[in-house]
Amino acid sequence: MAAASAAERAVLEEEFKWLLREEVHAVLKQLKDILKETSRRFAVQASGPESQVRQENFMLGSSNTDQVKGVLTLQGDALTQADITLKLPKHNQVLHCAFREDKQWKMQQIQDARNHVSQALYLLNSRDQTYQFKSGAEVNKLMDAVMLQLTRARNRLTTPAAMTLPEIASSSLVKMFTPPLPGDVFANFYINLSKLCLIVYQLHLLQPNLNKNFRP
Repeated sequence: MAAASAAERAVLEEEFKWLLREEVHAVLKQLKDILKETSRRFAVQASGPESQVRQENFMLGSSNTDQVKGVLTLQGDALTQADITLKLPKHNQVLHCAFREDKQWKMQQIQDARNHVSQALYLLNSRDQTYQFKSGAEVNKLMDAVMLQLTRARNRLTTPAAMTLPEIASSSLVKMFTPPLPGDVFANFYINLSKLCLIVYQLHLLQPNLNKNFRP
């Protein structure tokens, strides 16, 4: 009985070594191929002297009103063109503006997501076909590190970090438009899942509350 158990254990150990040597690398190669394709879609500059990153046009529109209309052009990780019409409540203003021809707006979310995918691919490439995994724990450690990068990439596209008004006001985005936006209007772009979003702020001067510190 003991001899049989020892033999079974030896067989299982050999099967496990085979999994570490062959199957793990086969699965990692599939994952590498997927991430290479993902990285290619993130590419800023396509290969070839005449090839260009494909442009995508996004139609702007408010959910229930016509306060925002326009078209945005996304190429790689940059907004390259914009044609926007804004109807602002204050003074019933209608603004029409576009991006300056010499300006592009880099989408930090796309850059960050691409960097996280590249880091995941780097981790996988550090364990090529000749590398010998010594334990299942080593495989798990590698996959945990890869999944951490992929989770961060996903989160950058699903939960964008909000910019404060002072950050927007001090960013180069305020210099993107022609004609320039009024001094009390700020705009920002962000990605949420598969949507390219525009958010517009219009500042209003608060009237002082004369009764705030009044004591009868």
